[in-house]
Amino acid sequence: MILKQLSVLIENKKGSLAEVTSLIKENDINIRAIAAFDTPDYGILRLIVDTPERAKVALEDCGYGVVLTDVIAVELEDEKGALNGILTVLEENDLQIEYIYSFVIRNYASPLMILKVNDLNEAINILGENKIKVASRNEIHK
Repeated sequence: MILKQLSVLIENKKGSLAEVTSLIKENDINIRAIAAFDTPDYGILRLIVDTPERAKVALEDCGYGVVLTDVIAVELEDEKGALNGILTVLEENDLQIEYIYSFVIRNYASPLMILKVNDLNEAINILGENKIKVASRNEIHK
């Protein structure tokens, strides 16, 4: 299933992450996964939240630049080589991974890898054919 991810442009300065997470908290939004990528002047904060559209509006209302992006969450078996298996399947089918980060808060379930792939629907089909589970929105927000 395709998920909506928030990409938030933030200043690369002390307290900027806490400002965003405080705003998310104040709007009663639950963060399920988070990753931050930085450059010398700014950072991109990527978030999976329970209400992405509402989070986008709340952040934009406070002056943040926000983009909603489609991503998938792939279940990662807890065994050696599991991630390599997923990456190899995608590569062998000419799918390009633009970025990847993990999501581990799942009440003892297998961790998930959040993937931005150039063709999400094709990736979902290929992964399913190779018995690699793509998590649904409901599974992520339990």
